[in-house]
Amino acid sequence: MKIFIGSDHAAFDEKAAVIKHLEKYEVLDLGTHSKESCHYPEYAKAVSEAVQKEKSLGILLCGSGIGVSMAANKYKGIRAARVLTKEDARLCKEHNNANVLCLAARMTELEDIKEIIDVWLNTSFEGGRHQMRIDLFDDLGC
Repeated sequence: MKIFIGSDHAAFDEKAAVIKHLEKYEVLDLGTHSKESCHYPEYAKAVSEAVQKEKSLGILLCGSGIGVSMAANKYKGIRAARVLTKEDARLCKEHNNANVLCLAARMTELEDIKEIIDVWLNTSFEGGRHQMRIDLFDDLGC
């Protein structure tokens, strides 16, 4: 499985740890590549476009997880979920088929981030009534 990952400077260290944690997957790091101040929408764009093109999964990290999720959700076909708990991770995949996981580096301990990712990756979309709702996403906005 291919996973695209990106972060801003606030989550640079956590991103590096997540990449190491996901060593059994093909992880493509789309930046940032330093702790120098940067703009999270650039990395949300890169990950979202890669997920769109490859029909794969993405992980975005920033200080709060809010900015990257707002930016990623601007892209058609992206269902980005800001997740703070393992229960959020399970539900966003089961019910919403989230294809981009957005994490809060300043609000979530690293071990919790790893567990959240594991739950998200190991949870399946339930389909059924949830698929009908996902289909409605395509009719929203531009």
